[in-house]
Amino acid sequence: MKKTGTRKKTSTSRTKKPSRQRTARRLVVLVSTRKGAWLFHSDAKRKTWRADGPHFLGQIVNHMVLDPRDGKTLLAATSTGHLGPTLHRSTNLGRKWQEASRPPAFAKAAQGESGRSVNHTFWLTPCHANEPKAWYAGTSPQGLFRSDDGGDTWAPFSMVNDDMQFRAWMGSVQDGTPDGPKLHSIIVDPRDSAHLYFAMSGGGVHESLDGGRSFSPLIDGLEVVEGFDASNVAFHDPHCVRMCPSNPDRLYQQNHCGIYRLDRPSNSWVRIGKNMPKKVGDIGFPMVVHPRDEDTAWVFPMDGTMVWPRTSPGGKPAVYVTRNGGKRWQALATGFPSSQAWWTVKRQAMTVDAMSSVGLYLGTTSGELWMSRDEGARWNCIARHLPEIYAVEVAELS
Repeated sequence: MKKTGTRKKTSTSRTKKPSRQRTARRLVVLVSTRKGAWLFHSDAKRKTWRADGPHFLGQIVNHMVLDPRDGKTLLAATSTGHLGPTLHRSTNLGRKWQEASRPPAFAKAAQGESGRSVNHTFWLTPCHANEPKAWYAGTSPQGLFRSDDGGDTWAPFSMVNDDMQFRAWMGSVQDGTPDGPKLHSIIVDPRDSAHLYFAMSGGGVHESLDGGRSFSPLIDGLEVVEGFDASNVAFHDPHCVRMCPSNPDRLYQQNHCGIYRLDRPSNSWVRIGKNMPKKVGDIGFPMVVHPRDEDTAWVFPMDGTMVWPRTSPGGKPAVYVTRNGGKRWQALATGFPSSQAWWTVKRQAMTVDAMSSVGLYLGTTSGELWMSRDEGARWNCIARHLPEIYAVEVAELS
């Protein structure tokens, strides 16, 4: 398979920009759950919230994203047990939805070959700013798709879905996470629409420098479960990969085997999670990055012992922040229950806004939506008794 090489480091400034008040008058938090979706509206003060929903009551909603390029196109990845997976689109913040006329689907298998079918669309990413109607989608089992008409029709993208090497790395549909293997963390470099990343659970992190015509693994420095071969891409299980908005040459990753950082043009990840408190560890699913400070990132660790109970360690939930690129970590738990809170946060269920005082948002497996207006120093619960939360996104509305 063709190697894409190493991207040359650009002149991206690492100077931290001074904070300034955002001009946004309203915010909307998009909450996707196991039994529908909700939109929570607030003004720029973020002190009171108005719930709008449920949308798609009873349906699994894996991801819901508002297009930042036009500020009005809202896509939702939905599925039901009897009708199967699809996508819905709204241009008026959910007052009216239209189903995609051709949702993501794998190419038909040749005669005598076993085919694959999309179980659900898991991840949605708007394409580059210079491609205003284009979107990428990642599915379970692992597949990469693209729409060029605002999310109405979708087609397989790149060589990934049917390349024999990639299929070997993906494993079978029985492998991977409990609710199915996934292609996720689709990232577009804001400086270059041809520079793409995605991750597969399982199957590693991959990079393209040529607009998706070819991809290369990006797994150097990453650990795998003890007893397995780290050189085999199939054994790598990235949970969430994020690019720094203020410095696209830096990536962070929450992995099945720890927290990592990558500074391009290096191809080798560095484990920064070993600096977490040993009693907590560095295993979890979500990770988010400060919109203006490449050294600041947040994670939500879970109990990563051998049986993987997927709960907050000791029943004491806390977000952990680093403000120096992973050299030190600090617990942020003010407002959270101090004990007997046995929930965790899934890989898409934590996000950050870009206000002058950065807001953090997370949704729990017990159906609670939490937010902080001061970068995690204090937490408030703004919704309870929702279904299990799968994804949380936030958008600013002018």
